[in-house]
Amino acid sequence: MKKRRNHDAGFKARVALEAVKGERTVSELAAEYGVHPTMIHQWKKALLDGAADIFERGGKRAPEIDEQTVRSLHAKIGELAVANDFLSRKLKPWTGK
Repeated sequence: MKKRRNHDAGFKARVALEAVKGERTVSELAAEYGVHPTMIHQWKKALLDGAADIFERGGKRAPEIDEQTVRSLHAKIGELAVANDFLSRKLKPWTGK
């Protein structure tokens, strides 16, 4: 069984740009770079779909935050709020407020 190869973003961009240029066919690019033509089509589509975002955001990509991270941060905020409330009640006799 063949192991899957992971290509870095630079390699994908280089191959996708060559596919967009159209100087050679996707089959020729696939043979040269040793990847399946379907992958080149997917990379080309991703490049064309994401190209507008570069100009909309000034080249900066907005960070993607998953739901699990949001839940854990909300839980931490809750814990800190409870601790802060507890400490403020315990310190009242010493602060005179």
